[in-house]
Amino acid sequence: MAGPLRLAVLLSGSGRTLQNLLDQIADRRLAARIVAVIGSRPDAYGLERARRAGLPACCVHRKRFPDAAAFSRAIDDALRPFPFDLLVMAGFLHYYEIPAALAGRILNIHPSLLPAFGGAGCYGGHVHRAVLASGARVSGCTVHFVDQQFDHGPIVLQRTVEVRDDDTPDTLAARVFAEECIALPEAIGLFAAGRLRIEGRRVRHLPAPGAAASETGPGGADPEPHFSCN
Repeated sequence: MAGPLRLAVLLSGSGRTLQNLLDQIADRRLAARIVAVIGSRPDAYGLERARRAGLPACCVHRKRFPDAAAFSRAIDDALRPFPFDLLVMAGFLHYYEIPAALAGRILNIHPSLLPAFGGAGCYGGHVHRAVLASGARVSGCTVHFVDQQFDHGPIVLQRTVEVRDDDTPDTLAARVFAEECIALPEAIGLFAAGRLRIEGRRVRHLPAPGAAASETGPGGADPEPHFSCN
């Protein structure tokens, strides 16, 4: 891909994930530039982070729209002036109906090892409380392509953390977020390099130019989630 990857970002909260991307770009660890940020709440601090960084930022307030279809159309309208290569959901908490033109061009970061602890209502502290309540010994984060279901699209990569006996939702969340800060830029870099190929429910990691061919990345059948946040 010629030039840095152009990113558009959707968010709903504090913008920590956006800030991580900004820091990675500033440090030249991520060859990308952010062209637009859209928040779903007017008080989302991520919008303020974007404005301070000199980025175009606007709010498409979910509560002002009667349904997901109308909300999604408004997001499409807000994105239209900003050509981008990849749309990143960085703590975006609402259902978005994906237009056909964006299939395979949206990544989401989720704070669990999907398909466990995913789906509607599974976000933030809800996830980490559910992990602790389940007795799971391992948690982590997942970067996946977005499809028309919550937390369901093909998995790009995952990073794990141990669940410790003395963990609280906050301590577990902190360690998982540290892994998110590694996983999302890595996935974006793979996308930018053209090294991701979606094959059904599987994402193949293609070898870098000149590297020996290998098969990496998650595979196998699409299992049913065995834990949820309910």
